[in-house]
Amino acid sequence: MLAQVSTAAVIGVEAVPVAVEVDVSDGLPGISMVGLPDPTVRESRDRVRSAIRNSGFPFPSGRVTVSLTPSDLRKVGAAFDLPIALGILAAAGVLPTREPRPFTVIGGLSLDGHVPPMAGLLPIAVASRRDARKGIVFPHGNMAEASVVEGLPLFPVRSLFDAACLFAEAEPTPSRRTLDRGTAVAEPIDREDLADVRGQAFGRRALELAAAGGHHLLLSGPPGAGKTMLARRMPGLLPPLSFDEALTVTTIHSVAGLLPANVGLMMTRPFRAPHHTASDVALVGGGSLPRPGEISLAHAGVLFLDELPEFSRKVLETLRQPLEQGAVLISRTARSVTFPAEVMLVAAMNPCPCGYQGAAERRCVCPPGAAERYARRLSGPLRDRFDLLVEVQAVPWADLRLPSAAESSADVRSRVIAARERQLERQGCLNGRLRGKALQAHCAIDDERALDMLGGSVAKLALTARAVTRVLRVARTAADLAGIDRVRYGHVAEALQFRLPAAER
Repeated sequence: MLAQVSTAAVIGVEAVPVAVEVDVSDGLPGISMVGLPDPTVRESRDRVRSAIRNSGFPFPSGRVTVSLTPSDLRKVGAAFDLPIALGILAAAGVLPTREPRPFTVIGGLSLDGHVPPMAGLLPIAVASRRDARKGIVFPHGNMAEASVVEGLPLFPVRSLFDAACLFAEAEPTPSRRTLDRGTAVAEPIDREDLADVRGQAFGRRALELAAAGGHHLLLSGPPGAGKTMLARRMPGLLPPLSFDEALTVTTIHSVAGLLPANVGLMMTRPFRAPHHTASDVALVGGGSLPRPGEISLAHAGVLFLDELPEFSRKVLETLRQPLEQGAVLISRTARSVTFPAEVMLVAAMNPCPCGYQGAAERRCVCPPGAAERYARRLSGPLRDRFDLLVEVQAVPWADLRLPSAAESSADVRSRVIAARERQLERQGCLNGRLRGKALQAHCAIDDERALDMLGGSVAKLALTARAVTRVLRVARTAADLAGIDRVRYGHVAEALQFRLPAAER
């Protein structure tokens, strides 16, 4: 006797429908699986058998064949346990009907029949809503996550027995949603306040420009000057995520299994700071079964790379393409997977191995040529991708003792939000993403003095075409922060400051 249950598999950050077909026939007792299951799926034979018996149901005494289609898609994970178990019960006649129900069923099983929370539910719920499914049966522990998808009937279950009772009803009643998307904020936006920073006026301005335009920022300076302190205050300058951004961010974290418990929608922008020993796969994603890396986990937020030259050269070079395209394409023999990766890259580095080249308070003890070799760990093409280059100097002790009169993160954030709104209304994206005709149209300079200064700087600083493009983007952001429609001389001058060595400013 044949029964069918609908489920789904997650590939990248997208869900693919999967049909579980179960046939119970005469023959030697056992379960066989076809349809390209990996070892984690094949192991479900023992989990499903124990869960069915420990839930009080009889297990078929004949031959059980489970087919997972499409057969050319590799099936991974324990989330097929629940649909397989329900298919076996239906094929054995324990459930009243063998006809496919208009539900997507997803979830693992423990040996006692309990359905634990799972990773990657959100993209499956989104796909079910898109495919006009009448509901989704899923682990009760993922209720907050599933509640994000409006218009989709939800049927959370705690055990296989609950799921079987649900399938036995002709018209089951969906559960009420327990979490509104507007209250699903995981953490406060002001984790570390800019008002605590003493001095560093140049660095503070760079943070504001980077936050307003979505620009990449490189901080260089001696140890203890405040590079990391400044970088960790970047999230407090950024506005909350829009609903579409929040849905994408939450989906990525759900697939990675990093979504906090009882959080439906992540409304604050992510801040990821991987250690410099991270591999290229950990940073950009990949693996035999592609998973999102740190750059995708930081999508719509900040990726902070501290001690940038200490990262492997190979690892750093893998960032070049995602930073330009805003996405990571991972190709495998069977299929390709794309992960979103529109991030603001903030990096910090010392000027030399000992860290004190050019510092006023201590003498550099590096041997000749060491600083140049250290700087060359960061390739020219990657350095060119930073819009803002800031040399952070240590703040004198006399200034550290003074009470802070600096603006708070909330004050700066209000200007950042206003500037971002101007950009989105004018061109539909942040200035850091402008390119091609849009760049020419919105970053055009009609000030002859500004053009002359830019032309002289190109020759003096040996700026590449990419670097000039980034100067124009930063100048456009400076104009937006000032509420001015056209890019003026002062805006270009300020943008060029972030390409000059500290001694030449």
